[in-house]
Formats: sequence, C-alpha cells, structure tokens
Amino acid sequence: MTRQTDDEVQKQIYNLILDPSTREWERQILVEAKDNANGLSPKNQLDQLKSELRPLALRHNLTPNVMDFYLTITGERQIDTHDKLIRHYQNDFSYQERAIFAGGCFWCMVEPFDQLPGIIAVISGYAGGSIDHPSYDEVSSQTTGYIESVEIIFDSRQITYQQLLQIYWSLIDPTDEFGQFDDRGENYKPVIFVVNDSQLSLAQNSKMGLIKSKRFKKPIVVEIREVIKFWPAENFHQDFYKKNVHRYRAIKRSRQIFLTLQHTKNAIRRVFKTRV
Repeated sequence: MTRQTDDEVQKQIYNLILDPSTREWERQILVEAKDNANGLSPKNQLDQLKSELRPLALRHNLTPNVMDFYLTITGERQIDTHDKLIRHYQNDFSYQERAIFAGGCFWCMVEPFDQLPGIIAVISGYAGGSIDHPSYDEVSSQTTGYIESVEIIFDSRQITYQQLLQIYWSLIDPTDEFGQFDDRGENYKPVIFVVNDSQLSLAQNSKMGLIKSKRFKKPIVVEIREVIKFWPAENFHQDFYKKNVHRYRAIKRSRQIFLTLQHTKNAIRRVFKTRV
C-alpha cells in the first residue's frame, strides 16, 4: 500500500467516524483502526480492518457509506446501479410511465417485475413520508411515515399498468395491513401509490375486482394513495436479488411457501362453500 493510498484510507476512516449515519458498532471498529493501539503496520492494520468488517459485509449489514468503503479497500466488485438510478431522475419519454408499489421488503419486489418485457427499470426506495432524503435507518425506525416501495418505469406499449397490478396482487398478502410475511411494521405495509387519476381509477377497479372475486376470507386492506415523492434507496439496496443471490432465494422461498398455503386454503374454502 503506497503512502498516498494509506493517507486516503485514513481520511475515509476519519470521515466515516464523523458520519452521523455510521452505526455505533461500526464506529467502534473504525475508531480502533484509526487509533491503532497495537502499532500495526499500515498493511496489517488494513488487513485487520477488512477482517472485522467482512462478517458484517457478507450479511449485508453495513450502512451504505461503510459498505462502499469496505468494497474500496477489498477491491470487491459491487453491481453498479448508477445508470438505473439515473432513470428515476429523467423526465418520462413518450409511452413511458411509472408505477409505485409497496409490498413488504423491497428486496423481494424487484425481480418479479425486472424480468418482464417493457420494463425499463425497477428501483427500490421509499414513498409515503414527508422528510427529504430519508435513509434506510430512518425509515426502519417507523417514525417518518415512509414505506419500502419499488418504482417501476415501464414502456406502456409493451406492458400495461393493469398487467403490473395483476402481478402486484400475486406477490403480496392483501389481507395483512401490519406488514408482509416476516416483515412487520408500518414501513412494510402494502400500498398502491398512484401518480395520476388514470392509475387511481385502474387501481380502485382492480382492488374491487379482487374483493368481488371472494378469493380471500379476510378483508382486502391494501391502501391506494396518491404519491407525493419517491426517494430511491441507498445503492446497496438496489438489485438485491443480483447482489445477494443466496439470501434473496431464501427470503423468496419463504414468501412463496406462505402464498401457496394461503391460496390453497382459500381455494379449499371456496370449494366447500360452493358445495354447501
């Protein structure tokens, strides 16, 4: 490690210690690295820091700036979502629309839409609150009013908003207003955020169709709200299903088991009700 690189690393460590978004246990590790009480060489000091951060990084449990720092000092490759996030800030082109859905943890709401023809980008983020630039920790505190959501930018010539609504209903438990699956709390509740009157009408009709189908014994509790602002989440939350394949598959499997059991029970209930 050259002197210039060492100086840069020390500066990053110092800035992360001062960063208010750094968690206390992360800060403790960084402070110990900065103080270097054992008098380690720069290389050994950096190796020890990598070793201490690695278990947290593998569990995807580092805050965004610390995660970026870890990737920098290890040289590990992180999927770049810069181009995807640019899509959020661009003006919509002809035939381009946006749909915003909340259905529990946004990690599991990306892949089902991302693989479809006509989908331009699926961005994880936050909707429903009022403060600017909310962080993941702030949203998780359930004090901001924000809900984990996905913004789907799509070409309406290839896929319609009605089709996206049908997919959305298949991914969630529409009878659970206190979260979704293992994700509990206000920040995980299911909501359809609409961007215009057309989407409002289509979403209301879609919800009413689900109610009239009597597929569910319990009431359909999914809210339909006008979106005020959608804020993209931090980089390491984007494309989680690509970055953390094994963890994502485990979460996805758990959700699929729940939904399969729920649909089976509801189907059996309807059959017996019809016979009676």
